[in-house]
Amino acid sequence: MFALILLAVVLVVIYLYNTRTFSYWAKKGVKYEKPVVLFGNNSKNFLMQRSRSQMVEEWYWKYPDERAVGYYRSTTPELIVRDPELVKEVLISGFSHFYARGFHPYPKVIEPVMRNLFIVEGDLWKMLRQRMTPAFTSGKLKAMFPMIVERAEKLQIKALAASKSGAPIDARDLMARFTTDFIGCCGFGLDGNSLNEEDSDFRRLGFDVFNVTFRDFVVGVLKEVFPALCQNLKLFARVEDRIFNLVNQVQESRGYKPSGRGDFIDLLLEYKEKGPITIESIEKFLPDGTPEKVTMELDNVLVVAQVFLFFAAGFETSSSTTSYTLHQLAYNPEVQKKVQKEIDEVLAKHNNKLSYDAVKDMTYLDWAFRESMRMFPALGYLLRDCVRQYTFKNMDLTVDPGVKMLVPVTALHMDPKYWDNPKEFRPERHHPDEFTSKQKAVFFPFGEGPRNCIGTRLGQMQSLAGLAAILSRFSVEPAPGSVRFPQPDPTSDIVQSPKGGKLPLIFKDRKASAVNGF
Repeated sequence: MFALILLAVVLVVIYLYNTRTFSYWAKKGVKYEKPVVLFGNNSKNFLMQRSRSQMVEEWYWKYPDERAVGYYRSTTPELIVRDPELVKEVLISGFSHFYARGFHPYPKVIEPVMRNLFIVEGDLWKMLRQRMTPAFTSGKLKAMFPMIVERAEKLQIKALAASKSGAPIDARDLMARFTTDFIGCCGFGLDGNSLNEEDSDFRRLGFDVFNVTFRDFVVGVLKEVFPALCQNLKLFARVEDRIFNLVNQVQESRGYKPSGRGDFIDLLLEYKEKGPITIESIEKFLPDGTPEKVTMELDNVLVVAQVFLFFAAGFETSSSTTSYTLHQLAYNPEVQKKVQKEIDEVLAKHNNKLSYDAVKDMTYLDWAFRESMRMFPALGYLLRDCVRQYTFKNMDLTVDPGVKMLVPVTALHMDPKYWDNPKEFRPERHHPDEFTSKQKAVFFPFGEGPRNCIGTRLGQMQSLAGLAAILSRFSVEPAPGSVRFPQPDPTSDIVQSPKGGKLPLIFKDRKASAVNGF
């Protein structure tokens, strides 16, 4: 009898704990759907039936007349921000209230590899941003570009060998190998050789970082539903030791000093040598309202975490976006011809050599790349966490600390309210005369505001170089197993990937048509 009473008490406590926030949006006068115990409105995502991006997109279309929609991710109230003016407040003008991303359910305890610029919050984020920004200047990009060209040439050779049989090539795997080799060189100063070795260490590492296992699924749900109790569970336990060992081996080989290679680890070692950095806090304020001064410095854990981010972010976003661009060009041959015509003409002006300046001249290729990011953005949503109570302008709504803001990127990119015939792949919509403030207000392939992607220009240059390398030599066509409009993988989280993980295409050599190589 006592056991039954105890069980009943435990169940009541769990119920009360999990429903304690469920009246939040009703009190705020915001439309929402009735949540359920444990899951809130997020059961399909927790059960791996729909990705978080898909859930946000679904809610966006359910409430076409609302500026914002209430949502519950387990017990956490979230606000899906539909209106561009509100989005601007969250990402830019109200940044001091929404500087946190809120990806980590228990920010007081963060596993080592997640102490990176993308995940961390507050003053640590500001320090890392200031320290790392100089790594992505135009001068640094130009210095890295010969490494990109070398990998692009290897990409051509790999694609040529694979295309000779006439069998379909998985464009996503091909571009992932190119990206992995680039990251190995520019990030670690190592030749990962992913293009030539089917099962290279670097390629397996990239796969393991983004392969969601059943254990990852369980840990992720537990950390969301019971964040305080499950704070010490690690999402990246299976790759943490490999990342630390790899980075530490590279640092040791250089005597923990910059080597002059100019790769990402070298830059971090330079910043580490500079010692502490003092910044104005965005978290702590003096009685008169002015920010306190805080001092921090890079330690080894932070160095490893930033290298992990450089690897993970560059690997998945670039490979997904470049392969999806090829996929769209395969299904839009007239657009592909325009892209190839421009590439041929630009290369002819640059002695048939791929270079930093040549890629910058490939305007139409850039538009095609941007169009693919509009239709299938790597980040299907943006997340921000309210850190201070905030009242939206021109809207009777005040949100409290701990409430998360969701910006539905994919839905905004595909809304006919902002884009004419949004399902059409049309690079011309990114022409400056057509890409007006209306479109700019809802186009977020690299995020927006102070927390936008710090590596945007590097990612673009590397991606465009890879695309130019392929399209200067090959034409691409749909393969028998191609799907016209690939759906997102329901198990993907922050970064979207196509369901099934493959984008098969037929590569046809243009050499017979006397086209430039480099």
